[in-house]
Parts: sequence; structure tokens; C-alpha cells
Amino acid sequence: MNAPAIVMMLVAMLVLWGGLAVAIVNVSRSDRGEVAEAHRDL
Repeated sequence: MNAPAIVMMLVAMLVLWGGLAVAIVNVSRSDRGEVAEAHRDL
């Protein structure tokens, strides 16, 4: 593999793993609180 291919691979890995890390942090910091009751007409 040449240098540009390695750089693109590293950028893609950073984007994917970084997005996963941000999503995990976002879910862990979210305020779940109590779930409101859902009234449904069936």
C-alpha cells in the first residue's frame, strides 16, 4: 500500500471509531429520567 492509501485508511478509521466513541459518550450522558406513561387507544 502506498502512503495516500494508508492516510485514507487512518482517516476512515478515525471517523468511524471517533463516531462510535462520541455516540457512546452521548448515550451515557443523556438524561434518561422517568419514562412518561403512554396512553393509547387500541
